Amino acid sequence: MAVEEKYLDLPLEDVMGDRFGRYSKYIIQDRALPDARDGLKPVQRRILFAMHEEKNTHDKGFRKSAKTVGTVIGNYHPHGDSSVYEAMVRLSQTWKLRNVLVEMHGNNGSVDGDPPAAMRYTEARLSAIASEMIRDIDKGTVDYIPNFDDTIDEPVVLPARIPNLLVNGSTGISAGYATEIPPHNLGEVIDAIIKRLDKPSVTIEELLEIVKGPDFPTGGIIQGYEGLKKAYQTGKGKIVVRGKASIEPLKGNREQIVIDEIPYEVNKAVLVKRMDELRIDRKVEGIAEVRDETDRTGLQIVVELKRNADSQGVLNYLYKNTDLQISYHFNMVAIKDKTPRLLNLLQMIDAYTEHQKEVVTRQTKFDLNKAEKRAHIVEGLIKAVSILDELIQTIRASKDKQDAKKRIMEAYEFTEPQAEAIVTLQLYRLTNTDITSLEKEADELQKAIAKHQAILADEKNLLSVIKKDLRSMKKQYANPRHTKIEEKIEELKINVEVTVASEDVITSVTEQGYVKRTSIRSYTASTDEDFVIKENDHLISLLELNTTDHLLLFTNKGRYVPIPVHQLPDIRWKELGQHFSNIASINKDETIVKAIPIREFAKDKYLIFFTKNGMVKKSTLDLYISQRYSRPLIALNLKKDDELINVYETDGNQDIFVATNKGYGLWYHESEVSIIGQRASGVKAIQLKDDEFVVNAVLMDELRENRNLFVTTQRGACKRMKIDRFEKSSRAKKGLVMLRELKAKPHSIVGFDIVDNNDVITLVTTKEEIHEVKPMELPVSDRYSNGSYVIDTDHAGEVTTIKQKMELTKAFDEEKE
Repeated sequence: MAVEEKYLDLPLEDVMGDRFGRYSKYIIQDRALPDARDGLKPVQRRILFAMHEEKNTHDKGFRKSAKTVGTVIGNYHPHGDSSVYEAMVRLSQTWKLRNVLVEMHGNNGSVDGDPPAAMRYTEARLSAIASEMIRDIDKGTVDYIPNFDDTIDEPVVLPARIPNLLVNGSTGISAGYATEIPPHNLGEVIDAIIKRLDKPSVTIEELLEIVKGPDFPTGGIIQGYEGLKKAYQTGKGKIVVRGKASIEPLKGNREQIVIDEIPYEVNKAVLVKRMDELRIDRKVEGIAEVRDETDRTGLQIVVELKRNADSQGVLNYLYKNTDLQISYHFNMVAIKDKTPRLLNLLQMIDAYTEHQKEVVTRQTKFDLNKAEKRAHIVEGLIKAVSILDELIQTIRASKDKQDAKKRIMEAYEFTEPQAEAIVTLQLYRLTNTDITSLEKEADELQKAIAKHQAILADEKNLLSVIKKDLRSMKKQYANPRHTKIEEKIEELKINVEVTVASEDVITSVTEQGYVKRTSIRSYTASTDEDFVIKENDHLISLLELNTTDHLLLFTNKGRYVPIPVHQLPDIRWKELGQHFSNIASINKDETIVKAIPIREFAKDKYLIFFTKNGMVKKSTLDLYISQRYSRPLIALNLKKDDELINVYETDGNQDIFVATNKGYGLWYHESEVSIIGQRASGVKAIQLKDDEFVVNAVLMDELRENRNLFVTTQRGACKRMKIDRFEKSSRAKKGLVMLRELKAKPHSIVGFDIVDNNDVITLVTTKEEIHEVKPMELPVSDRYSNGSYVIDTDHAGEVTTIKQKMELTKAFDEEKE
């Protein structure tokens, strides 16, 4: 007869949910997270307990690590040997634990991330402080549970006479939970626990006066009191940890940065490699050499600098761009009442003190029970000595030990334990002198019993026992703090000179958006005619700048890109520049209107914007600083159908002249335009009629004499006027006429600019013909003339735009320091 097979028909999601739920519970409770009472994960607890059981303690010799790992796997932890050995090694690493729990002989890894030697080579034993973690475990202080195969028992938690969770911290990742608890100073933690016991209403702020913050074994500097406060109040928070570095002088006007402490859990070899890569890739200027000079006397990294390098700037750059400074995130999760909980400082201290109360209570009960049992026996022995002869006779008359016990219990009213002690008594104890030592012992036992009973009867006495023990632990094991605490997070300012080699270059920008920088050597070896430019394109900026400067590129859509000069593509003078769209993501119909060089984004300098629909906006220059240049930023808000036509940098003492296509010009001082924010739209620059728009607006120095204005009309007429032909007015007026009105074929302005000696203006016609005009050769006209015809529009077509010929100019007169 076939055996009927039974299968459960279950939905996959139910099975997955159930199995993963069980797995998660196991990972959370029994692997990755520490217990709030002893601060240990199960594998760590099992290692310490196994070493204790094997008597592999600090007062005895070292023993092969492999033997311990074998015991742990065989008795308590049915997992891989490597996971057990790695956990054991971590317990011995002085750069990971503030107070190591295992002492190890041999290679136990390094701060460079080197692996430890195999467990067959290393030897280990418990440290003295680990023995304090296990002290009194044999006095019934903690519960035991059967091990994985029910052959022996293992402790659920260790007595932990040291507040290990805070002292050594913990780190781990489980299913749905992670923990990151930093190490602390033993003395500070003990003082905080005692303060909490003495004053139950103590606040976290008060405790923070005692526990200053984490105390990493690797030292370093912690910055950010607010982050610390939040972390200790909520269990989560962020602080900045940086290495300890000093700047030391060398011969020949040089300096070096010496680092002797690095942030916690940072791999030193990786840090040194990263610093050297910055030097090789020339991401930072001024580093000559990076050396790791660490030896048995201590950690030391030396960053040797070039002559006249900005030492503090380089150090700040290293803080910002390497793991010499890191953010440390508190996430203080531990298992409390069999559940993972996010604990604040008070809850951690309370979890520990509750555990200690239970441990001391159970220990006292154990000692009391033992003392009472012994006192009872001593009492029997004293009585036995006083009737010794009768006792001996009774015992001699007995058949065996059991009969002797029975007889003396009946004859002299001894209890069973007393009778057992009497019949097993050795003959030499029957001397007369022994009665005194028995009486002395009885006296001492009574005192001990009274002491134990007092501890159990009054919690005050219990707490004083805990405090006394903690104070002795502090005296024995506490040492000065390694990590320094600073209240504020320092803002890292890095001068551009630190990251960029200072070099003078030629920058060029064309209207169609081709930009480049060229070395002065390439420029001087060429002629102006060698400059490659696309047909119908026009150079709008040709400047000598320094690689540490910025170039603000403004588009007709009212957006801008603050591009550092050193980020411009380095291209020879004889080659076409790179299109701007390769640097920043601009729209197809977006063109560059103006390029303004900036050495410093000063608060006392301004940018003035003019739009086609007659708006003007003035903002302080410092608003336009940005580290981002991959996408254009908003320079001003343009209304629909409006576009930006010109931008100027100003010191606040300039005159404005706005010209419209209908032939009106308005002149006023820039103080008429109030200063507003970066994204605002601005105010009215000039009163416009229907179909009227601004052709151009210029800025002129108010103190300069002989200011010449140049106007071109669509009919090919050009004229030059002196500014004194106009009256200075105020903003948002209609302006004064600049052309003579004609009923047939009226002139309208297509080009307007302020001109100077040697300026050359190019006129572009509808038939794409180009005509050059030297404005200063034109006669001075009044406002009511239409100037001189320079183009026959019947043949060449009407004039559409004018462009000023660019000459190379030094953007800044003063030399770069």
